Amino acid sequence: MKIAAIDIGSNAARLLINEVKINNKQPEFIKLNLLRIPLRLGMDVFTLGKIGEEREKMVIDSMKIFSDLMKIYKVEHYRACATSAMRDAANGRDIIDEVKKTSGIDIEIISGDEEASLVFENHIAEGLDKDFAYLYIDVGGGSTELTFYENGKMLYEKSFNIGTIRLLNNLVTPDNWKDMKEEIRKNINSKKPVVAIGSGGNINKVFSMSKTKDGKPMSSSHLKKVYKEFNDLTVDERMTKYNLREDRADVLVHALKIFNNVMTWSEINRIFVPKISVADGLIHNIYSTLQDKK
Repeated sequence: MKIAAIDIGSNAARLLINEVKINNKQPEFIKLNLLRIPLRLGMDVFTLGKIGEEREKMVIDSMKIFSDLMKIYKVEHYRACATSAMRDAANGRDIIDEVKKTSGIDIEIISGDEEASLVFENHIAEGLDKDFAYLYIDVGGGSTELTFYENGKMLYEKSFNIGTIRLLNNLVTPDNWKDMKEEIRKNINSKKPVVAIGSGGNINKVFSMSKTKDGKPMSSSHLKKVYKEFNDLTVDERMTKYNLREDRADVLVHALKIFNNVMTWSEINRIFVPKISVADGLIHNIYSTLQDKK
């Protein structure tokens, strides 16, 4: 069975195509293709309140490409979701209608809480040590989703309008940070030690740069060190020194600020980065829904 997930975020749109095979009665998810297009919808939406003509055309053209790729791979089931920027865009619905007409793709606008749930759908914590509690931290361009997990149960989830593109445009206020800090202090508590599970392109990049072995955590002190190194450099210097694309170099420092604040306020000193995303969660969600219908 071939399944596709489309995640239209505030920074980029991603198409993930997986083949699901049954191995020892368990589903095995095999990645066939992952395409990322840096649409940067949040650059328009968070400053102008809508998606501008140039980026609107980019969305429509990108969805045509995604549709063609799904046909080439003979995808049987898909789900396309848009998050923070499309939620806030005054013309979001009009663009979704145009995408449907031109490419046949149905886009759903999902809430921040549903976005958090989709990251949780990856079931990563279920395979980890039950002596710990886990805080999923998913940092995007428009929002940050937190999901707190203990003893096989989700105890708390919350979406905050604090994201890398918003920070890049100076749109996050001291009150936004204060609200996040208060929520974390009130809700992220456990008698067990709490560790973080990070997701999003930025933390994946930091993890790969750290040369940490897969399955091993990074320390909070390492994230603070990397933040300081990046914060002291211009975007051009980051691109040259670390061989980064511009659309990664300008937001990475803001992502690190979010991760560092969340981990400090929740008193977490280790973070696992298992390369999960909203798109991966969508694939799992589609598969689970299909199984439930049988």
